[in-house]
Amino acid sequence: MDKLRNMEVMVAVVEAGSFAAAARQLQISAVMVGKHIQQLETHLGARLFQRSTRQNSLTEVGAAFYDDSKRVLEQVRWAESAVERSRAVPQGLLRVSAPFTLGNHVIAPLVADFLQRHEQVRVDLQLTDSVVDLGGEGFDLAVRIGQVVNEGLVARPLRPYRMVIAAAPAYLQRHGTPECAADLARHQCLSHSVWQRRVEWTLRDGDEEFFWPENARLTCNQGDGLRQAALRGLGLIMQPEVLLADDLASGALVPVMQPCLPAPRPVQLVYAPDRRQLPKLARFVEYVVGTLGVDGH
Repeated sequence: MDKLRNMEVMVAVVEAGSFAAAARQLQISAVMVGKHIQQLETHLGARLFQRSTRQNSLTEVGAAFYDDSKRVLEQVRWAESAVERSRAVPQGLLRVSAPFTLGNHVIAPLVADFLQRHEQVRVDLQLTDSVVDLGGEGFDLAVRIGQVVNEGLVARPLRPYRMVIAAAPAYLQRHGTPECAADLARHQCLSHSVWQRRVEWTLRDGDEEFFWPENARLTCNQGDGLRQAALRGLGLIMQPEVLLADDLASGALVPVMQPCLPAPRPVQLVYAPDRRQLPKLARFVEYVVGTLGVDGH
């Protein structure tokens, strides 16, 4: 007995409204449709349809089996399309949007590595802290920081976006090492003008929350400008871990106040579900999630 074929016929009967309509849709005889349904009912030991001279209606068991069969058939179709996608050669233009700092330090290197593996793909990587309209602006996918509002998009989780508070060793020798949020009042702080206005990052000190000081010695709308000032010993900086990673590893900057850091924010790779079968998109998503994905996603 071909269980999948029987399930396919059963779903067709329900959706077409009758054995005869399903037979026309499947291009088989109504008698053959009846045989498939009979095989299912015999195998399951339960009646799926209440038959009458005018119509066939689902039994309670039949309704539950119909719902499950639809899900199984959809999974089978997705598995089959996955094989087809794996055979296809990724090619063409892939348009990607990503936040500026995360895109510059994490996504751009991944794009370069991906292009070296797939010579027939071209990528247009647009770095912007604005939330783009994927369909309206012609993007295949986007990397977004923060919770994704339900937009009918597929969202794949990536590594969280973490902040670091740091300073150059020379600055700490002159001014001491801050231990808690209250200590910031005695230090020279360097501030990002955009996220400071939005109050996107709050410090934690026990059960209390604090904001990064507004009376900054230097305010800049780009994190790398603040980084350059911090490296020269001008003050404390709070910036994304991805921006400061090399400086922290080399000791050019020293992390401080780690218990007070803002909570990490989620990062999502989002794309429209109707585009996931494109080989160029499927391979890129697979590569990025394989490199930056979390919790097995």
